[in-house]
Amino acid sequence: MTDTPNLEKTPVRDKSRFAVAMESDFVYAFKRSPVAIVSCIVVLILVLSAVFAPLIATTNPFDPASLNLMNGFTAPMEPNAFTGDTFLLGTDDQGRDVFSTILYGMRISLFVGVAAVLFAMVLGITLGLISGYFGGWTETIIMRTADVQLTFPSILVAMLIFGIAKGITPVEYRDQMAIWVLILAIGLSDWVQFARVVRSATLVEKSKDYVAAARLIGRKPGAIMLRHILPNVLSPVLVIATISLALAIIAEATLSFLGVGAPPTQPSLGTLIRIGQGFLFSGEWWILLFPAVTLLALALSVNLLGDWLRDALNPRLR
Repeated sequence: MTDTPNLEKTPVRDKSRFAVAMESDFVYAFKRSPVAIVSCIVVLILVLSAVFAPLIATTNPFDPASLNLMNGFTAPMEPNAFTGDTFLLGTDDQGRDVFSTILYGMRISLFVGVAAVLFAMVLGITLGLISGYFGGWTETIIMRTADVQLTFPSILVAMLIFGIAKGITPVEYRDQMAIWVLILAIGLSDWVQFARVVRSATLVEKSKDYVAAARLIGRKPGAIMLRHILPNVLSPVLVIATISLALAIIAEATLSFLGVGAPPTQPSLGTLIRIGQGFLFSGEWWILLFPAVTLLALALSVNLLGDWLRDALNPRLR
C-alpha cells in the first residue's frame, strides 16, 4: 500500500485593484503606443513645472521688486554686459527671466484651459441630458441654439462673450475678473460639442430596459439621468474633454495674443508671445521663440493624448 502525498491547497490571493488595472486592455494599449507614452511624459513634465513654478523658477518675474532693468534683452546663456548675470533662456525687455515667465505663464494657461473645459463640460452634459431625455420643445430650443452657435467660429464667439462680460464689469475690477471672464467666454463657446454627444448617447440609453425599470419603480427624471444614464455616456465625454483642453489652451493664447485675454499683470503664454512678437525683427528672437515652443509642445501633447484616448476607448478598434 503506497502512501499518497498530502497535497495542501495553496491559498489563492486576490489581485489588488492596481494589479487588475495594470492588466487591463487600456493599460496594454497605452504601453504599446510610443506616441501616447511620450505625450503623457511631456504633459506631466509641463504640468508639474507649472504647479511647482515657485520652487523651480529662479525669481518671481511678476514681482516688481525682483526686477532689474539692466538685465533687459540678455541673450540665452550669455552674461549681461552690465550686471554679468547669466540666464538660461535669456530675459525680456523688462529684465524678466524668460524661463521663469514661461513657468508662471503656463500656470495661467493651464488654469484657464482646465477651468473652461470643466465649465463647458458641466454645461454641455446638463443640456445634453435634458434635451435627450425630455425631447420635444426643450430639445428643439437647445439643439437649435447649438446649431446657430456652430455657424460662428468659436474664437469669435469667445471674443464676443469676453467683450460683453468685460463691458458690464466695473472698471476697477476688470483686471481682477479678467481671468474668470476669459474662462466664461471660452467655456460658453465650447459647450456645444459636449451637448450634442451627450444628447445622442442619451437618446440611445433612455430606450433601454434599465431606464424603463427605473421609471416603473418611481424614480424621478433627475435621478434617472444622474444615476443611470450619465455613467453610461461618460466615455465619449472624456475623449472630447481631453481634445477640448488643447483647443481651450490655444483659444486662451489666441485671445491673449490679440490683447483681449489675460491682463498684463497676469500674463499667460499667449501674452508672452504677443510681447515677444514685438521684438522678433529687432534680433531678440528668444523672447518669442521659447514661449511659442512651450505652447506648441503643451497643445500638441494634449491633442495627441486625446487622439490616442479616442482610439483606445473605441470598441470597434479593439
